[in-house]
Amino acid sequence: MSVVNLNVVNKRMQTNPPAPSNDAQQPLLELKAVCKSYGATSILNNINLSIQEGEFIAIVGFSGSGKTTLISTIAGLIQADSGEVLKQGQPITAPGPDRGVVFQNYSLMPWLTVFENVALAVDQIFKHWPAEQRRAHTEKYVRMVNLGAAMDKKPAELSGGMRQRVNVARALAASPDILLLDEPLSALDALTRGNLQDEILQIWAQEKKTVILITNDVDEAIYMADRVIPLNPGPDATFGPDFPIHIERPRDRTALNHNPEFKRLRAEITRYLMDIGIEKNLGSSVEKVILPNVKPNTSNDWDRDRSALKPTQDDLGRPRYLEFSKLSKIYPTPDGNGTVKVVDGFDLKMKKGEFISIIGHSGCGKSTVLSMTAGLNSVSEGVIILDNKEIAGAGPDRGVVFQAPSLFPWLTAFENVMLGVDKVYPHAAKSERDDIVEYYLTRVGLGDSLRKKAGDMSNGMKQRVGIARAFALSPKLLLLDEPFGMLDSLTRWELQEVLMEVWERTHVTAIVVTHDVDEAILLADRVVMMTNGPHARIGKIEEIDLPRPRSRKALLEHPDYYKYRESILSFLTECDHTH
Repeated sequence: MSVVNLNVVNKRMQTNPPAPSNDAQQPLLELKAVCKSYGATSILNNINLSIQEGEFIAIVGFSGSGKTTLISTIAGLIQADSGEVLKQGQPITAPGPDRGVVFQNYSLMPWLTVFENVALAVDQIFKHWPAEQRRAHTEKYVRMVNLGAAMDKKPAELSGGMRQRVNVARALAASPDILLLDEPLSALDALTRGNLQDEILQIWAQEKKTVILITNDVDEAIYMADRVIPLNPGPDATFGPDFPIHIERPRDRTALNHNPEFKRLRAEITRYLMDIGIEKNLGSSVEKVILPNVKPNTSNDWDRDRSALKPTQDDLGRPRYLEFSKLSKIYPTPDGNGTVKVVDGFDLKMKKGEFISIIGHSGCGKSTVLSMTAGLNSVSEGVIILDNKEIAGAGPDRGVVFQAPSLFPWLTAFENVMLGVDKVYPHAAKSERDDIVEYYLTRVGLGDSLRKKAGDMSNGMKQRVGIARAFALSPKLLLLDEPFGMLDSLTRWELQEVLMEVWERTHVTAIVVTHDVDEAILLADRVVMMTNGPHARIGKIEEIDLPRPRSRKALLEHPDYYKYRESILSFLTECDHTH
């Protein structure tokens, strides 16, 4: 189902979905002064929550803020150390079919079909029903999540989105009073995520369920919920203020882009989360190190001038510093009987110091273009010229940051960055090389973790090391391939700010491949939109005329921001429609 059709689905939803009750009736679910610790670490502290029957609540927060602990406590999978968790006034002491849980990871039996996986729950909970009634009930929920055609397939034959649909169907088939969704869509691509959001909303409206959605995506929370509640970062996680969502249902994604209430809520919730999170996570007690004035051995004039002086970027804005001319990539077909042209005639000229975002749907060849630029994938047709030299292979003049940074887990952050610095600055003194490494690790907020081993770091910290390493090489070209794609959206915001702050100091020529529209606008001078593959090419280029230095907070308040957002979303919607 395409993005174009998502709004059609919404309009089919009943126009009066369940709304939170305003009477003084007993809440369906109540948490009173709930606290939970693991060992000496307090995860949840004084959590209070009251939810009426039929409400749709979204809880947003950073990774590690205790969201999963909270949902597991409501599910009865773990017990609170103190306080009360009540359903209709009765304490929750164990799991039960009245609470259906869908986690981020799919827990399906790989040897059973879609139907059989859902039937497991139905047969267990409704064993007193006749077999035919159980079968009809199972089939109803499989069809409700649009898996009727895949009923006899096994999980290995399904996409990630389809497997998550099975999880949703299984939870719903148990006919729970409360549906608990713990980041169920976070591992999915944007289109699949949008489709499932609409299916969950449709089911919520039809089935009169009460839903608690845990998410790190503010747009998802506002689009789906009656109330958005931030969970402040742990340890000692507490709830922030409620943000009621007074936007009429059914909600239309395209219309939301013009809705002043949506824009206000988006800015307020984003500002709140950034204020409580970024300052906390980026505070470093280490004094700022001064970057030594040394030049890398990757500069063009290295052979002529081996002095240690680092040149200033006095030719910023030089045209055609990086040029893609009729660039194509051809692969053999899986059967070996032919070829397919994945990228077909990619043409682009970049100025020195320019920052470009490349955006498009999965499979459009974005990463293929980047890997050819990095010299990690051969060019089938055309040419790439960087600083008057044709790219013919990998080299240290190009710094690459991948979705998963390739760090040595047994080395510290400092040692991982030093590996590259030693190669690029062999002429510098050891103290200068140490200062280069420390400077960039401090800039990305790891000044307190220089000696921490990569294997002991979170994904967000590892990605910070990857960014520091790429900048420390002082490359002519920085290539970022979905650098924050594996991170929750709040950690992603932090690292986007880090990337912007460090980039402002170097103005290195940079390309980022992303599927995140907001990220593309925040980072880039131009957003390059690619058509769907095969035969993918540039479909449209949007000039982003927004002041620098940029921050997400400032962007949300700029009058032109939503104009750029709509232009890119419209292109992606049209591309999906024609796929």
